[in-house]
Amino acid sequence: MEKLKIIHEDNHLLAVNKPSGLLSQGDDSGAIALTDLAKTYIKEKYEKPGNVFLGLLHRIDRPVSGIVLLARTSKAASRMSKLFSEKKVRKIYYAVVTGMPSKLTGKLIHQMGKKQDRQGKTPISDQKFKDSREAVLRYRVLNSDGKRSLIEVIPITGRRHQIRAQLAEFGYPIEGDLKYGSKIRIKDRSIALHAAEVSFEHPVTSRKIVIKAKFPANWPWKEE
Repeated sequence: MEKLKIIHEDNHLLAVNKPSGLLSQGDDSGAIALTDLAKTYIKEKYEKPGNVFLGLLHRIDRPVSGIVLLARTSKAASRMSKLFSEKKVRKIYYAVVTGMPSKLTGKLIHQMGKKQDRQGKTPISDQKFKDSREAVLRYRVLNSDGKRSLIEVIPITGRRHQIRAQLAEFGYPIEGDLKYGSKIRIKDRSIALHAAEVSFEHPVTSRKIVIKAKFPANWPWKEE
């Protein structure tokens, strides 16, 4: 596994540019996760004995690359959780999709289920259904050749697989996202979705924090 790419670090927070393929948090598969690597990093760098506190503040899906935020203190963890719940953390994603939306900017509003279906997909609809919750995002087309487009996405809510499901339901699946209807397979099983920027008020110092993550080497949209 490649070395962790630390893109922000202070006494209370740690931000990592996660490569696609790496779990944010451990699951039943037993595969190594970002949280495991980050705890080892803190333990070794600061020569900390015993268990290391590190709170995962949010997740991005395994095939997605980009920023993952972790809290190094319980104070930061509780305050950041409050910022997330109050929608005071702004996240920007970039996606490469098949096709080109007729409207270059817009707002998508859907209803999404709480639980995944048998295929591991999150149910989505234009209409309310049992136990559904509203999912909202804004998008902007940055570039397109007519057959595929580079899109900036700002999620307003934080539902499981939200960006993936909403763009697919909109008619423009993310490249590589076979689960949500893409016809394009990426060799390393990643999908063309990258968590590129996060901004918020620091939970302890109150400074404005803006964290950016570079695109992975295999990012499928190459600017001319």
